[in-house]
Amino acid sequence: MRVLGINAVFHDPAAALVVDGEIVAAAEEERFSRRKHGKRPVPFSAWEQPELSARWCLEQAGLTAADLDAVAYSYDPSLVDAEYAPWEELRTTYARQAPRFLATSLPGLDPEIVRFVPHHVAHAASTGLAAPFGGNCAVLVADGRGECGSHLAGRYVDQTLTTLASQRLPHSLGLMYEELTEHLGFLRSSDEYKVMALASHAKPVHLDLMREHVLVHDGGFEIRPMDWSTLAKQRGKDEELTQEHAELAASVQVRLEEVLLELVRWLHDRTGETRLTMAGGVALNCVANTRIFAEGPFDEVWVQPAAGDAGTALGAALHVSTSRLAAMPGADLGRGFSDEEIESVLRTAAVPFDRPADIAVEVAEALAANKIVAWFQGRSEYGPRALGRRSLFANPCFAENLTRLNDVKGREQFRPVAPMVLADRAADVFTRGPIPSPYMLFVHDVRPEWTDRIPAVVHVDGTARAQTVADDPLLERMLHEFEARTGVPVVVNTSLNTAGRPMVDTPRDALECFGSSPVDLLAIGPYAVRR
Repeated sequence: MRVLGINAVFHDPAAALVVDGEIVAAAEEERFSRRKHGKRPVPFSAWEQPELSARWCLEQAGLTAADLDAVAYSYDPSLVDAEYAPWEELRTTYARQAPRFLATSLPGLDPEIVRFVPHHVAHAASTGLAAPFGGNCAVLVADGRGECGSHLAGRYVDQTLTTLASQRLPHSLGLMYEELTEHLGFLRSSDEYKVMALASHAKPVHLDLMREHVLVHDGGFEIRPMDWSTLAKQRGKDEELTQEHAELAASVQVRLEEVLLELVRWLHDRTGETRLTMAGGVALNCVANTRIFAEGPFDEVWVQPAAGDAGTALGAALHVSTSRLAAMPGADLGRGFSDEEIESVLRTAAVPFDRPADIAVEVAEALAANKIVAWFQGRSEYGPRALGRRSLFANPCFAENLTRLNDVKGREQFRPVAPMVLADRAADVFTRGPIPSPYMLFVHDVRPEWTDRIPAVVHVDGTARAQTVADDPLLERMLHEFEARTGVPVVVNTSLNTAGRPMVDTPRDALECFGSSPVDLLAIGPYAVRR
């Protein structure tokens, strides 16, 4: 069965293709259109479809739209409750017409094969049906909103979902966090990770108040209205961040963690499962994820790497597929380029380049010499994390490299960068979070004997959002070579982009980013482009 999954209603439009139960391709529209998050999550944009990523998914499999058995659209307009959202009728009208919009974007598509999948069911399927361990599991979804709710708790048995609890709007953990993001002067539905980083810089002084306003009961929650300005002045985009802003961020962050822990304990009591899968935008909060892993009742916790709305394209396709489903093979489900294609782009750009005997050794030597390296290898990642396909690398042994990288990317200096570590060495350096942790969706405590050795990746609270590497010969060789030169099995890994821009996806994107930022070396396929 050939199923194309589509996410289009809110933000992060994406497409995914599942053929006979195998995930063939998945990509976000932003990587093609070069518009961060693809579009803004407003009703006026709900007509836009991820036509570029959808066409690529079909091309990747050698299919046309006419070859599809089904198109799964991760939103069901028949479930919408418009009471709590202005302009919702417009969004719903556009969603109802999605089959026609898609048929226009994908010539040959029969609009009759488009099936609407409830938004939170698509989130649940994206993790419960894609998890690496297979079999039965509990599933928790939390995000801003779907058609009429913001949360789902359930259980998968033999690829069938039973929903045990859900939370109707207007109560929403995700919308609460989005509103805080906006109050702190950041872009909502985009910059929530900045709030998470800021929260580490203060104590949760308003936690008791937050506990009065955010309540948990019967597997759901209630969020009572709160005026953020009574706790911290509304910040303009370019205004200074103050301690009171950080204290507010910390208070909301900690209460979010507490609520999620209560929800997963309730879910465990109801299901008796030992394995938990998670998705939804809230599941991208890696600090909360680690508390769930470390303090919660489940033996295993797995978060789908494209846990936000982009992942619902995959989840919708998995939900509709009637084939026996295979586990997600990894996050590298996007575009890749042959050595010949990369060389052709380099020659067209007329940039000097060479082909070292081993690009992994070349990069290790550059990093050991404290240079910054842009790394472009293999198929691009599905989801918001750079996982060694489209990355910026640096030496973690120098604290100033955090400032250097934030300057390269044009980011706020309070934001951390992440470590990449050999999986078989991770436990020597990191603790508390799960190991292995290949998708950078948990934080780990840095062992005391390592904090001074890798200061660039140690956040102000002593944690690091580590990515473990295994079964990737090129990356493993680079890390081994770097350790041979420095005694450190860790490198800094952050996304290959600049502020406000999507991660690079093509060789041309990589050259443009390299040419506009102070990066010393571009390792693109087997080739090296030097500053």
